[in-house]
Amino acid sequence: MRQIILDTETTGLRVEDGNRILEIAAVEMVSRKLSPPDRHLHRFINPERDSEEGALNIHGLTTEFLADKPKFADIVDDFLNFVCDAELIIHNAPFDVGFLNMELERLGRGKITDYVSNIIDTLKDAKEMFPGKRNSLDALCDRFDVDRSARTLHGALIDCELLAEVYLCMTRGQDSLLIDLMPSDTHNRHHLTLSGQPGGRGPLKVQPASAEELAEHQAYLDTLDKTVKGNCLWRTLEPTSEQSE
Repeated sequence: MRQIILDTETTGLRVEDGNRILEIAAVEMVSRKLSPPDRHLHRFINPERDSEEGALNIHGLTTEFLADKPKFADIVDDFLNFVCDAELIIHNAPFDVGFLNMELERLGRGKITDYVSNIIDTLKDAKEMFPGKRNSLDALCDRFDVDRSARTLHGALIDCELLAEVYLCMTRGQDSLLIDLMPSDTHNRHHLTLSGQPGGRGPLKVQPASAEELAEHQAYLDTLDKTVKGNCLWRTLEPTSEQSE
């Protein structure tokens, strides 16, 4: 699967006020492995207007610095070719998507969803994983022990690189179960079907965990508890004393 971790910096927070994109970064990840830097996209953009003071304090990209940079119309083809058919991963996706759609619509190029396969909002996912907690990118970096010491100002490229690490931490293990059971010969995959269907294997034999394995499991849960600074999700799935009797 090809995924693109994407971030933008803008002249202000509200697209409705005529603010524009002035920096865009897109970091490629294939099968949960980051591609080398020459497979990433990073552009500074002349937004054709000044940044609002609050936004300038966040990204530090002055009008003078951006004056000789290409306009969005000059980089749009490179950008769309790069993200085409990929799944986008964005922190607070409605913000970036709103600005991307505005820039594309100004050029008569439709919407970003016309070009990509899906959009994942890691802020939305984080709020579901950690309800009631701070879920900014900085907070998630701290929660998952991702080093953000190089992030003195907001920048699209470094934010993409941090978000990539955070996303991998948030989704670790999601595709590990049964992956080794998939046959290398795709023509034989129909044999891995449920019982009662063609090729069914019947009931699975359940092998209880040993005392040593249970102890290792508890130690791992303790580590997860420290990561989320509370009880991890697996604690809620553990059987009660009544259920285990």
